[in-house]
Amino acid sequence: MSVDTPTRRADAAASAWLDGINPVTKIVIALVLSVPLFASIDVVSAVVAIVLQLACLPVTGLRLSAVLRRIAPIALFAPVAGVSMLLYAQPGGQIYGSFLYATVSDASIELAVAVTLRVIALALPTILLFGRTDPTELADALAQVAHLPARFVLGVLAGTRTLGLFVEDWRTMALARRARGLGDRGAVRRFLSMAFVLLVFAVRRGTKLSTAMEARGFGAPTPRTWARPSRLHPRDAVAVVGAVVVIAAALAAAVAAGTFRFVWS
Repeated sequence: MSVDTPTRRADAAASAWLDGINPVTKIVIALVLSVPLFASIDVVSAVVAIVLQLACLPVTGLRLSAVLRRIAPIALFAPVAGVSMLLYAQPGGQIYGSFLYATVSDASIELAVAVTLRVIALALPTILLFGRTDPTELADALAQVAHLPARFVLGVLAGTRTLGLFVEDWRTMALARRARGLGDRGAVRRFLSMAFVLLVFAVRRGTKLSTAMEARGFGAPTPRTWARPSRLHPRDAVAVVGAVVVIAAALAAAVAAGTFRFVWS
């Protein structure tokens, strides 16, 4: 049973253009926007890709604040990927410091910034494309359009549906421990204890869920029927073409600026 809140009603009423795209097409678009970026590690292509992807924000139905909130953890840890390039990339230009095998130079700084931006550019399409995608619609598309095994698809869907329960379980355990006076000291010990309890909850819930699904015939080898059909439409082709244009523009900008550097060269 679901609660009909004003937020839920507003989300259902505000249908975005991207909501009409098949989830399998969204996966293809995410690959189109991500894989070509591995061809070169430069600042220009990453920046142009990020700007063009954010320019498509109106068709996603997401607010900029929501996107920034979801990308914040990635942006926080993205510089970690650039540290190795900063310290151990091939020196070039002015050298600012050196210690053992680590050397900081103009070339290593540029490469570190490029890698950091590229991590954000690789993560942003997933947030924009799947921020409003319903897991059930994704499962329908994977089974009917991608023709993945029904057992695998339904298992992934069941696991996805239980992720929200873990957050609520963690919150409930934290409140219970604080009510008993156990939540104010020993942060590391408290985290390990709660993580173990959450693991026990997950195993028990998974066992009950698998038994219930097996009893309802979800593991039967016979062909399944689907309550909601999932099909491809002309809008999916338009979306894929748009993704190709975006990534082509990003790489073309790098070539025009002279910063394109093939990763294996």
